[in-house]
Amino acid sequence: MLNMEKSYHINTNCVQAGYSPKNGEPRVVPIYQSTTFKYDSSEEMAKLFDLESSGYFYTRLQNPTNDAVAAKIAALEGGVAAVLTSSGQAASFFSIFNICSAGDHIISASTIYGGTFNLFSVTMKKLGIDFTFVDPDLPEEELMAAFKPNTKAVFAESLANPALVVLDIEKFARAAHANGVPLIIDNTFPTPINCRPFKFGADIVIHSTTKYMDGHATSVGGVIVDSGNFDWEQNDKFPGLTTPDASYHGLTYSKAFGKGAYITKAVVQLMRDLGSIPGPQNAFLLNIGLETLALRVERHCQNALVVAQYLEKHPKVAWVNYPGLAGNKYYDLAQKYMPKATSGVISFGLKSGREGAVEFMDSLKLAAIVTHVADSRTCILHPAGTTHRQLSDSELEESGVGADLLRLSVGIEHVNDILADVEQALAKV
Repeated sequence: MLNMEKSYHINTNCVQAGYSPKNGEPRVVPIYQSTTFKYDSSEEMAKLFDLESSGYFYTRLQNPTNDAVAAKIAALEGGVAAVLTSSGQAASFFSIFNICSAGDHIISASTIYGGTFNLFSVTMKKLGIDFTFVDPDLPEEELMAAFKPNTKAVFAESLANPALVVLDIEKFARAAHANGVPLIIDNTFPTPINCRPFKFGADIVIHSTTKYMDGHATSVGGVIVDSGNFDWEQNDKFPGLTTPDASYHGLTYSKAFGKGAYITKAVVQLMRDLGSIPGPQNAFLLNIGLETLALRVERHCQNALVVAQYLEKHPKVAWVNYPGLAGNKYYDLAQKYMPKATSGVISFGLKSGREGAVEFMDSLKLAAIVTHVADSRTCILHPAGTTHRQLSDSELEESGVGADLLRLSVGIEHVNDILADVEQALAKV
């Protein structure tokens, strides 16, 4: 099945990958709504607990519904394995905690989502993991200077939320690999339909599946995908993967599971102990969303470009940031890494500033003010007052989130209706 999935177009894999029913089996991925699985002998169960054989025994570790959906996303990204998590925040946390512990250091782009910035700078700092935040546009030599002997990974977003910075993935990959560490990319906004980070040297990809992958604002979730390309044994930086795990009788993940070592450890160690899994029902709903991902992303991006062009010419709009616009700062990088399109998200500011932004938002009728982004409905948010509210003024500036910034997530409604709503709201500012 994996070889077939590699030969299919990504649009086909959105529909078909991850699950291939046998004769007389359900055509749709079944919901295995069971916490546990029955075996005929104690010996069979013991082998599962010792990782000597594969199979299902408790949904906190593995579930057939969850695994089928994870396999589909791995196929979409071109990875070797994946694991679903209970949220995008859980995916961010586990992607790093899987290879880090107290005393370690991570380099992260400063323009990441505000919730992730807070996770790294506050919560994970309490665990003894130190983060250095860098401007994603910094010269390569300055990026290299940020590494320390205890640096274990580099983290960034392919398309920053909500600053819409397009990352030079190859630059970050070169720096990470020159220092013997993996590059972890959050690819939530472009999705694998528009960007394939593994092709440009990324090693691990994560998503908040809550966004475009689910696409309908029904299910919070996340995913971690491993490319299988990073050599964990090239140095002594990753003892959790390359030295014996006492909790599994001295098993060494890199030796026992090869290219599957990273995801296997995340499942059998982190999910075993911390349990941030999605329920099978949520995984089922995510899979329904994935089936139309390619269609929806194309429409999101078509609509967003039209709206961005309209805003760019409007006299009440101070600035527009959309990498699909020819004059945008990140247009050339977007053409390299996301040649089809970027996403359906636009950031912009009004000449009337923060007060005008609030008045504009309150006047919208079709577009809703919600703490969400990237689902089928057009929605809007003022990040400095909501998702990034916990950041200081200096941190907001570092994250590329101005006080006047509006994040407009353009949906898949008819574009004329979206434009009419924006027009009538701007008329009231």
